[in-house]
Amino acid sequence: MTDSPKPFHIVFLLFDGITQLDFTGPAQVLCRIPGAVIHTAAKAVQPIQTDSGFAILPSTSLAGCPQADLLCVPGGFGIRGVIQDEATLQFLRDQAAAAEYVTSVCTGSLALGAAGLLKGKRATSHWAYTGLLEKFGATHEKARVVKDGNLITAGGVTSGIDFALTVVAEIAGQQWAESIQLSLEYDPHPPFNSGHPDVADPRTLALMRERVYDRQALDLADIIDRQ
Repeated sequence: MTDSPKPFHIVFLLFDGITQLDFTGPAQVLCRIPGAVIHTAAKAVQPIQTDSGFAILPSTSLAGCPQADLLCVPGGFGIRGVIQDEATLQFLRDQAAAAEYVTSVCTGSLALGAAGLLKGKRATSHWAYTGLLEKFGATHEKARVVKDGNLITAGGVTSGIDFALTVVAEIAGQQWAESIQLSLEYDPHPPFNSGHPDVADPRTLALMRERVYDRQALDLADIIDRQ
């Protein structure tokens, strides 16, 4: 008879304005770690509005959340509220102190930074916000997944899937991670070569910066500077 695997507690922070794929992408992968137990934690157990027009119901409050073996902070435009909320930042500090892995996807790294967890670390974020990492004492490394000790940060949105597979390989072995990748048919062949500023049409990049990201980055920089 085979013993059941030891529970491996994975905690995702949820908040209004979350980019749902930052959370659901890695969750789909990480839930297949042997013994995985997923916890979705928010300030209150009430529907969390995502950026996609639907809500997610957290499984636990911050106060009732068990200790994470892996802590993950997703991103989204709602991160501006997170980095200004001391109770949430203290939750991240407390969880990170005993977690085996402290991780983020997209602008979730800014919340880790606001909690003081990026000082002296190499890290990444969504391409539009990597310039803000230095405000938290971090050094930006240009990669989809950056590992520095037990800190693992992923770039924008879809990078969360790469991060999750990286973690699975470390915990359960490469073959296990490859089997998950195969079962999810994660074999990206995007129809356009426009997924990163290095390869996108400069006109598209300029349009996105003008319409969305430059304003958002300046707003976040102002919030960070005032703290």
